[in-house]
Amino acid sequence: MAPADPAATPIDAAGRPVDRIVSLDVIRGVAVMGILVANLPAFALPGAAYFSPAAAGGTGPADIAVWFANFVLVEGRMRGLFSFLFGASMLIVADRACLSGDDPGQIHIARMAALFAIGCMHLWLVWWGDILSHYALVGLIAWPFRRLSPRPLIAIGIAVTLLGLAMSASGLAMLIAAAARDTPRAIATWNGYAAVFGTPPAATILAEVAAQNGGWLTGVAWRWHHATSPLIGLLVVGPQTLGAILLGMAAYRTGFLTGAWSRARYRRWAVTCLGLSLAGYAALGLLVLHHRFALPWVYGASLVGAEPLRMAGAVGYAALILLLVRPGGRWSAWFAATGRTAFSNYLVTSIAMTCLFGWGFGQFGEWHRAALYGLVPVAWGLMLGWSTSWLHRYRYGPFEWLWRSIARLEWQPLRRST
Repeated sequence: MAPADPAATPIDAAGRPVDRIVSLDVIRGVAVMGILVANLPAFALPGAAYFSPAAAGGTGPADIAVWFANFVLVEGRMRGLFSFLFGASMLIVADRACLSGDDPGQIHIARMAALFAIGCMHLWLVWWGDILSHYALVGLIAWPFRRLSPRPLIAIGIAVTLLGLAMSASGLAMLIAAAARDTPRAIATWNGYAAVFGTPPAATILAEVAAQNGGWLTGVAWRWHHATSPLIGLLVVGPQTLGAILLGMAAYRTGFLTGAWSRARYRRWAVTCLGLSLAGYAALGLLVLHHRFALPWVYGASLVGAEPLRMAGAVGYAALILLLVRPGGRWSAWFAATGRTAFSNYLVTSIAMTCLFGWGFGQFGEWHRAALYGLVPVAWGLMLGWSTSWLHRYRYGPFEWLWRSIARLEWQPLRRST
């Protein structure tokens, strides 16, 4: 076992590893709150409406406006932040395992196995948009890279991201080629893309609405037959996720994610990266609007044009958040608590939203897109409030505790010692 990099694990004056890194918790808290904003259409509307208002959810001025705002400000960037932090967390867990004399590889594999199991249950029993099982698989692939220094991590991360971009571009080429032909294969290709990024047939939309509003078991059956499996997701967005995780490792090793840089440096990165990302996403959004949500433009903007802008935006948001963090401040403490319980917040949000928009209250497909965002202030307030209150009494969020217990094959202490 190689010794841990002493610069990787923050220590206090007595040489003991720091239990929490506030900057990481705050970024994670903002990210999980942003993920809610991004995922609302996917909870409440047919799947294709996530990318295109033309599929469902209304095309009135307010609906188009909230789609555009979400696309420019949120889409892809919150997932990028989570991937960043996932890479940093892998290093933290490994370094602390080395300091305590445990086998970091064994701990990592156990954590990823438990995460994969929880993610698969979330995917088929709760919501089709699960990302946890995907992170577990990519986390295993990323593990061998953990010993690299920042420069090779950045180089490989960029290369893998470019590979993902090339794969998405090849998909766009296939879609454009299918549009120019009238063969059964071309039609099947077009319809396959339209089911996710375009406007599926009305019968398909109605069948999904009926399944999601038809009770929990009906929804489980629909997800079993229609939800993308973790392995397919690995092929579609695996390179993008792996690239972001490797860049997150580099960001942690350089001190970027721990608040070790100067404020002037964070300011430069925030202005440059956010300026590039927001302007680029705005241009792409306007192109999609100009072409009236035509399928190739929706796919091209969301998976091809946005890819180099997505990670720039994630880095820019991270830099901005780190500029705003005030250790000991009330707001920083609330966001940090939300970040410490991000796993629970993510899963509880899925359960609550699928209950409201589906098996519980039967509201799936019933709301206009603009109306959905009236839920955001309420949901954010609940996240901030319950997370802070819970951590006054307990060490971990409830699902964080479950994950730790499954990975270690024994129940972990939950209640804080008095």
